[in-house]
This record gives sequence, C-alpha cells and structure tokens, in this order.
Amino acid sequence: MAKPELVVKKSVVRALYGGATSLNLSSQRIKDVPKCVSRLTKLSVLLLNNNSISRLPVELLSLRQLAELNLGNNDLEEVPAVLGHLESLKKLYLFSNQITVVPPEVIGGLENLVVLNLNHNLIQRLPPEIKSLTKLQHLSVLDNNLEEVPVEIGYLASLSEINLTSNKLSQLPQQLYQCKELTKLYAARNKLASLPEGIQALEKLQVLDVAGNNLTMFPIKFHLMSLKELYCEGNRFAQCEPMLSVQDAEVLSLKELVARFVLQEDRNRFSLIHRMLPRYPSLAALLACGSCCAVCLGPFLTTWLECVHFVRLKKDMKMKTLLTVPVRALVCSYKCFNREGHSFYGVATR
Repeated sequence: MAKPELVVKKSVVRALYGGATSLNLSSQRIKDVPKCVSRLTKLSVLLLNNNSISRLPVELLSLRQLAELNLGNNDLEEVPAVLGHLESLKKLYLFSNQITVVPPEVIGGLENLVVLNLNHNLIQRLPPEIKSLTKLQHLSVLDNNLEEVPVEIGYLASLSEINLTSNKLSQLPQQLYQCKELTKLYAARNKLASLPEGIQALEKLQVLDVAGNNLTMFPIKFHLMSLKELYCEGNRFAQCEPMLSVQDAEVLSLKELVARFVLQEDRNRFSLIHRMLPRYPSLAALLACGSCCAVCLGPFLTTWLECVHFVRLKKDMKMKTLLTVPVRALVCSYKCFNREGHSFYGVATR
C-alpha cells in the first residue's frame, strides 16, 4: 500500500473510533477519496484540498451532516454529482480545479449553501438553477471564463458579497440590483462597457471594484450612493474637454408629448389619469421606462439628451480618494441644457 494511502487510512480509522466531526485529509497526495470516509456519518467538516482528486465516490451520500467541504486545488473537471445530495452543506470550496461545467441538478440541490467558492477554474456560465441558493451570502467566481451572469442572480436575497473579477463579462444583469443585502461587488478586469442603471438600489453597497474595464461613465444617481471604497482605475472614462457642438431643432413626436403629459399627471395622486392608469397595464409598463430630467426634474419617455457631470469622490461622496469620476445624467431638452447654473456637459463621441 502506498504511503499516502496508508496515512489517510490511519486518519480515517482514528476519526471513526473517536466519533470525529471533522477530518483533515488536505495535502496528502491522494487521487481517490477512500470509500470508508462515508462511515463517518457525524462529519460536519471535510478538508480534501491540495490533492489530485478527480472524482468523488457516491458513498459520500451518507455524510448527511456535512456542513463544510473543501475540494480546492484538485483535478476536478466538473462539480461532482454527489454534492447535490449533501443538503446540509453550507460552505463549499472548489477553487483551483479544471471545472468547466456546473451541472444544474447539482447546484439546485444545495439550497443551504452560504459560501460558494469557484475561483480559478474554466467555467463559462452559471446555470439558472443558481436561483435555488437563496441563503447564499458569498459567491466567488474569480478568474474563470464567465461570459454572462444569469438573470436568476436576482433571487439570491441573502447575497452580501460577489466576486466576478477576471472573467469575460461584457455586461451585468439588471437583476443583480435585486440583491438588496449586497455590500461588496467585485467585477474588475472584465469587458464591461457600462453598468446597468438603477445601481442606487444597492443601498448597503460599501465596496465597488470595476477597475480594468471599458467604462466611460457611472450610472445615473451614482453619486447618491453610500460607498466607502471605489476602485475604477484602468477604464475609458469621459473627459471634460471643450468641443464644438451643433444643436438640432427640437421636434418631439406626438407619442413623446403625450407621454410627458401623462407622466406629469401621474405624479398627482388626485388626478384622473393617476387613478385610471392601473387599468391599462400595457400603457403603465411603457411609461415605467420613463426618466426624469436632471435639470427641470420633469418626466420624459425617451432620452432626449445624454449628459455627464463630474463627481469629486471626496467632496460629493465623502470618500477618502481624491478621484473625480463622470456620472451619467439625462436632460429632457436643449432648453434645459442651455439653462445657466447647472454642471452638466453634453457627451460627444470621437
């Protein structure tokens, strides 16, 4: 019997006779998990990291009380199917493997997970079944090949930290802003050209890392957030430079004129339009896409003029950094844009 296997067997035997609730088999150079581990039915912690494990025996189904499993730095190519039956798992570490696939049936069976670490793998996408992880607080998929984040991420009501750094993401889903408990969002070194509007909905967000992307500006009302840390170096932010511009004649469509009237009336809860609008759900849905002018605060349906204003993080957001960042703003007309007293600039493309 090879020396590593002998050492492992002795460890398992000691744990079995001692009624152990934890077992550490990390860094033992093993390729297979001994089936006798399945007899340790009281185990709550099993450490198998830093080995050469490529699969797990089905016998591990008996570990019904297992709450923490570390399989980091092994040779797994997919998330083992047996894990989907370990319903007591709260912490699962699968970092530094060669995982390319996260099977839907496995992730859907881990409803009690609080921590999921998939760092340093080859994962291209996460399955929609991730919505089952309603207790998940920490999700880390750093250094993978993720091309998109599923919209079902919005179901993770307990999520407080997500790490998407070093992937291939070109956008983030709007549904991410439904994760109201989120305090830390890491999305550095991706291909993000913009962040979805509505980021101010993340009222508890304290740390945002979007360094090394292709951002030109931050979303509307970004400066109203209560961030403590912002990392945004290495982007393509808009610069404040004087340029010649041509203002076209303002000709609003009938649809836009009516929409602005209805939106304005809807602000008055005593108006007939406000009372009747709920009876026309398709119209209400259309008007829900409306915006508010940054200058006159009046409503409008389509973006008439895209602008930017420059926010000093230390002065305007009470942060420690001296950085100034561009924040998107929408103005309803050239009439508002030409008013004196505001600090909005038109956006030009080169």
